[in-house]
Amino acid sequence: MKEGKRNPLIPFFSLICVLLFIHLSSAATNISPEILLNCGVSSSVVLPDNDNRYWTGDIGSKFAPSSAKAESINASSQASSVGTVPYMTARIFKSQFNYAFPVSAGWKFIRLYFYPVNYGNFNASEAVFSVLAGRYTLLHNFSTFLTAQDLNYDYLTYEFSINTEDGFLNLTFAPFPSGSNAYAFVNGIEINSNPYLFPQDGQFVISSSSHKPLPIENYTALQMVYRLNVGGKSLSPTADSGSLFRAWSDDSLYIYAAGFGVSHGKDPNVTVDYTDVPPFVAPLEVYSSARSMGPNPDINLGYNLTWIFPVHTNFSYLVRLHFCEIQAEINKANQRVFYIYLNNQTAEEQADVIMWGGKNRNGVPVYKDYIVRVKDTSDLWVGLHPNTATGSQYYDAILNGLEIFKLNETGGNLAGPNPTPREQKLDPEKARRLSPSQKSKNRTLFIAGGVVGSVAVGALICLAFVVFRRRQRQAKVTGTSDGPSGWLPIPLYSNSHTTASGNTGTTGSHASSLPSKLCRHFSFAEIKQATNDFSEAFVLGVGGFGKVYRGQIDGGVTKVAIKRANPLSEQGVHEFQTEIEMLSKLRHRHLVSLIGYCEENCEMILVYDYMAHGTLREHLYATRKPPLSWKQRLEICIGAARGLHYLHTGAKHTIIHRDVKTTNILLDDKWVAKVSDFGLSKTGPMLDHTHVSTVVKGSFGYLDPEYFRRQQLTEKSDVYSFGVVLFEVLCARSVLNPTLPKEEVSLSEWALHCQKKGVLDQIIDPYLKGKITPECFTKFAETAEKCVADQSIDRPAMGDVLWNLEFALQLQESAEESGQVRVETDNEEAPFARADSLTNRNFIAASVMGFEGNVTDSKGSGISSSISIGRRSLRSEDSHCDGLTPSAVFSQILNPEGR
Repeated sequence: MKEGKRNPLIPFFSLICVLLFIHLSSAATNISPEILLNCGVSSSVVLPDNDNRYWTGDIGSKFAPSSAKAESINASSQASSVGTVPYMTARIFKSQFNYAFPVSAGWKFIRLYFYPVNYGNFNASEAVFSVLAGRYTLLHNFSTFLTAQDLNYDYLTYEFSINTEDGFLNLTFAPFPSGSNAYAFVNGIEINSNPYLFPQDGQFVISSSSHKPLPIENYTALQMVYRLNVGGKSLSPTADSGSLFRAWSDDSLYIYAAGFGVSHGKDPNVTVDYTDVPPFVAPLEVYSSARSMGPNPDINLGYNLTWIFPVHTNFSYLVRLHFCEIQAEINKANQRVFYIYLNNQTAEEQADVIMWGGKNRNGVPVYKDYIVRVKDTSDLWVGLHPNTATGSQYYDAILNGLEIFKLNETGGNLAGPNPTPREQKLDPEKARRLSPSQKSKNRTLFIAGGVVGSVAVGALICLAFVVFRRRQRQAKVTGTSDGPSGWLPIPLYSNSHTTASGNTGTTGSHASSLPSKLCRHFSFAEIKQATNDFSEAFVLGVGGFGKVYRGQIDGGVTKVAIKRANPLSEQGVHEFQTEIEMLSKLRHRHLVSLIGYCEENCEMILVYDYMAHGTLREHLYATRKPPLSWKQRLEICIGAARGLHYLHTGAKHTIIHRDVKTTNILLDDKWVAKVSDFGLSKTGPMLDHTHVSTVVKGSFGYLDPEYFRRQQLTEKSDVYSFGVVLFEVLCARSVLNPTLPKEEVSLSEWALHCQKKGVLDQIIDPYLKGKITPECFTKFAETAEKCVADQSIDRPAMGDVLWNLEFALQLQESAEESGQVRVETDNEEAPFARADSLTNRNFIAASVMGFEGNVTDSKGSGISSSISIGRRSLRSEDSHCDGLTPSAVFSQILNPEGR
C-alpha cells in the first residue's frame, strides 16, 4: 500500500470523536421514552400501564390538532391478556388525521399499538387504513382484524425505526378507501430515541458473492421483523437494556428440522465486557446465552445450524447477528471458526468471534450487519457451518442473538399485504374465485395453510369406494401446493411482554379463532376436570408439544389422552391448527382420530381417544417393555403403510405427512397402528407439477436427503422416512447414535451399507434371531433398501411398499404354518430393559437363524408378556377404509429427535 503524509490534526479529531462516542454511549444507556401517547384520553390524564410506564392522553395535546374530526371511544370488550393502558381507549378517524411530534434529530423508535375489537358502532372488520410517517408508508390498506385473526393475537404492536432530520415526525392515519365504511384507529403511540441501530453514514456488507459495501443512507426507515435471544429464554421488554423496551423471543421456533444444536448459558468464569459495544445494543441476557452446534465434530460437519424466517418478498432486510464467546475453554483466535450463510450465499467464510472482539479473549460482545435482498422466495435463511480449512480447534459455530429488519423500498414503502381471510383458506372454491391480482397479493402471506383447504374428503359413506377406485388407478391424484408462507407459528403464551414472531414484527396475545365446527370444542374447565386439574399422577408422557395426560370425559364414560402445549415448546400455533383442521377432515382406520380441542386462557390443548400401547418407538429399544414379535412388527408396519398410502392416494388431494417416524406411529389396545401428528403435513403438488417447493421440515435421521438438498417435497419423501422406520423396526436401534463409530451413527446409511454387503442379518435385533424366515427377511430388507434410495425416482410408491410388506407377511405366515420357524406364543419370555441393540456389541447376532434362550429380570424371574396377535392377519380386516370408527390415539408422547 502506498503511504501518504500523516495529517497532524488526525489525532486531535480522533480524540474528539472518542470523547463524543463515550458521552453519547453513557447518555444512551438509560434512555427515557420521549412520548407515550394513550389515544382516546384527555391530555390532562396520565395513567400507568402494567409495566408502570406512564402514558399521557392525546385529546387536547400539542400532538393532535383540536380542529380535526376524530372520535374517542372505549373498546367494547377486554380480553384477559389485554391491559387497560393503552388498549381500552382509541382514537377513531373517518378521514385523514395527522399527529405532529416535535423530536430531536436522529433515529427514533415508533411503536403503534392496536386492539382490534368493536368500538361503539364501529365494526372491527371495517378498520382498513394506511399509516404514513413523513414520506414513508408504514402500513398500507392495513386490516388489524385480519392480521390479528391470522396471527391469533388479541392485540398488535408494530415497531419501526425512522431517521428524522428536520425536528418533526408526522404520523398520518388515512382510512381506505375514503368515503366508505372504512375507518382508521390507534390505541397507543410510542416514540423513543433509538441510538443503537447505525450511524447515518454507516455501511453494511451485502450478502452476495461481490461483498460490496452498501451505503445505509439508501435506507432510512426500517420495520422490526424478528428479534431473538438465541439459545436463551424469551425476554420481556422490561428486561431490555437502556430502557429501549424491546422484547427478545426464544429462537427455537425458527430452527430448521431437528438440527437444534446445543443451547448453553455463560460460564461463571467468563465476564461479558461492554467496553467496545454499548450495553443498549443488546442486553446482558442475550450475550450470556448462546446456541452452538454441539460437542461432536463428526455430527457438526454433517449439518448446518439453520434458522428459517418467513418474510415478504421484494424487500431488502438488515440482518444483525450478535456474538459473544461465553465458554471458558474458547479464549483465543482460531479456536472456533465458521461460515455464515444468508439465503444460501456465503456472507462470511472465516467468522471468528475472538478475533472480531480484538482482545484475544472471551466475553467480548460483537455484532455484524448484513443486507439481504429477498426476491424469489418468501423465506430468509441464516445458516452456520464449521470451517475446517483454518485448522481451528473446534469444529463448531455459535450465535447469541439475531435481529432482522425490513428496509424501505426506493419510494419509501415498508408495507406488506394483508393476510388471507380465514374463510377463503377454509374454502378453496372461494379462494379459487379470487381475481388474479387478488391471488398475487394474497399469496405473499400464506402460511402452510393450503393444507387446510386441500384435504377435504368426500362423503364418509363413499370413503371405501373412493379408496378402492384410487387403488385401481396408477396415476396419483395430487392437490394444490401452498403459497409462500407469510409468517411463522407465534408464541401462544404471549402477554403484553411477549415479543412477536410474525414477519410483521408484531406483538400481541393469543385469541381463540379455530372454528368449533371442525370438531368438538372443550372448555378449559372440562379439561381440568378430566385431568384432575392436570395432576402429575395423570401424566402419560412428555413430547415436543408438551405433556400428555390420561383423562376421562362425559362423566367418566370415555377414556382420553389430553395433550397440553408447553409455553416453551418448539411447536406452535401452526402445528396446533394444522392438526385440528386436517384430522377433522380425514377418517381412516390407520390414521389418528381427533375428539376435540381447547383454546381458552392462552392454552392449546388437543384431545384424542386413549392410546393403550403408546408409540411404536416405546416397544423397540431403550425401554423396559417386552419386545414385539416379528409378525407383530410386520402387522404394525403394514398398518402404518396403509395409512400413508391413503394420505398419498385415497384422499381428495395428495397429502404428504412430512414427519414419519416411530414416535408418530401409535398403537391402540389391539395393537393396530395409527399414523399420527399432522402438524407438519402439506398437500402435494398440482397435477402439472412434480413437487412442492417448501421450507424443509422433519426429523433428523428420517429426513429425505433429496428433499434436504433441493427443498422440493414429494410423497417419496414420506417413502424415504418410512424406509428408515423399517430398518428401525428390524434393528431395534435409534436412527442416530453418536456414541457409535462414525460409519454406524446413521442407521439408514449403516443398514444400507450392510444390506449391500449382504450382512444386514448381523445387525438386526438379537431378539429376532431365529424368528424370521429367510424369504420374509429378504423381501423386507429389499423393500427397506428401495425406500431409502438417494434419488426419489428410484423409490417405490407407498402402494408398492404396502404390497411388498403384505407379501413378506404371507411368506412369514407360510413358514410358520410349515414349521420352518418357531411360532411365538402368548407367554414367551422376553428380554428386560431393552437398550439400543448396537450400543451393546455383545448382542450383535451372528446370523438370522438359531437364537434360543430366556433372559430373567433383576429378581431372577422370567418376564412374561402377551405380545403375540396370534395367527390372524390384519389384512382381511383392514383392507378397506373403515373411517367411521374413531381410532384410539394420542400424538407424539416421546420426542427424542425433535424437529
